[in-house]
Amino acid sequence: MKTEKKRKKIMTMRRRRGLEALMFLSPWLIGTCVLFIYPIFSSVKLSFSEIVRLRGFVMEWVGLENYEYIFAYDINFMPTFLEVVKDTLINTPLTLVFSMVIAMLINRPVFGRGFFRSCFFLPVLLGSGYVMAQLLSIGATGSVGVGIEVPPLLQELLGSSIVSFVQAFLDRITVVLWKSGVQILLFLAGLQGISSSLYEAAKCDGATQWEMFWKITLPSIAPIVLLNFVYSLVTYFASSDNELVQYIIDEVFTETQFGRGAAMGWVYFAFVFLLCGFVFLMARVISSKSERE
Repeated sequence: MKTEKKRKKIMTMRRRRGLEALMFLSPWLIGTCVLFIYPIFSSVKLSFSEIVRLRGFVMEWVGLENYEYIFAYDINFMPTFLEVVKDTLINTPLTLVFSMVIAMLINRPVFGRGFFRSCFFLPVLLGSGYVMAQLLSIGATGSVGVGIEVPPLLQELLGSSIVSFVQAFLDRITVVLWKSGVQILLFLAGLQGISSSLYEAAKCDGATQWEMFWKITLPSIAPIVLLNFVYSLVTYFASSDNELVQYIIDEVFTETQFGRGAAMGWVYFAFVFLLCGFVFLMARVISSKSERE
């Protein structure tokens, strides 16, 4: 009897939390249904059609011709797509590791901790909106989008091949730094939610800092790691400086190939959606495996 009552209580708590989550999600769900359902349907229809008259946006059904064109005849789509995927799959783990390390460092009780937190979040404020538009308008592309340049003296000493490798590394680190502000804040929130008594008990048992990280810190912030991983993937894939996104925009608004642009967009979206689903699936498998152990 007690176990049945306990199960009913757990189910009631789960149902109540589910209703609370649904209540907070309801504005987003209503906005999606009202504002996005019809544009999504029109975009899918457009990817299988061709615009025959811009006035009134009159479409003619062409089937899979747009998808056949981008895979079989477009010489720029697949190379750009693969390059963007490669950069994203490299930058995302770097961003996670960098933001986690920085979050752990500025979570310690050091002098000027608030100042350092502000410094690492500053690129998020500068990297969007009016501030970035003004920086780019005055020719700040080199200092914003490119890393620290290798000094000319080192270029002469190291040689062109080594300099190009070092410059590519510095450029990538710059991108990671500019994209890590939100992830650092999320990791900080997760780290501050870990009870200090866990670390104190581990120290009493003789655990090292490395052991405490793997046995306490990392399992406690595992949901934050998953959240940051998906957030970083979407951020890099949907970034305004993404070459593939810019290529799709040019295809639609410069070349006025609306059907092909819609097809490219849906191929790109399907890949990102499947990749995020694979990440969630692997996280669930790893979580269930660790629980059984």
